Amino acid sequence: MHLETISVTIERQPEEVYAFIMNPDNLQQWIPSFAESVQRSGDDLIVETSEEPMKFRFVGRNEYGVADHFVTLMSGECIYNPMRVIANGTCSEVLFTLFKRPGMSDEQYADDARNVAIDLNALKAVLERK
Repeated sequence: MHLETISVTIERQPEEVYAFIMNPDNLQQWIPSFAESVQRSGDDLIVETSEEPMKFRFVGRNEYGVADHFVTLMSGECIYNPMRVIANGTCSEVLFTLFKRPGMSDEQYADDARNVAIDLNALKAVLERK
């Protein structure tokens, strides 16, 4: 599978960045291309998007900065999104690995990559304003 890792440097400590990402109440602030509204449903989040509602679930909190998450579409397809927060001196690097799913056109993949970059830059903007 083709993949691309998209990253952003954030001038905040990794612990702060990770805590912000892992807090479901912050999801709309850093995923503006995706999340129109967010509601909790047990361990899952139900995220309303312009296309359809989707389930969103993070892996458990951990000491390694792993913020992997799963997005389940209405069709039942589950999309795995690896995401990491790592230290870079006094800053943080946030890395998101985007896979090109089977049947996805090059144009759709490029759109997804643009949206991930927009979202990571929104995360940077929100955290660097604090």
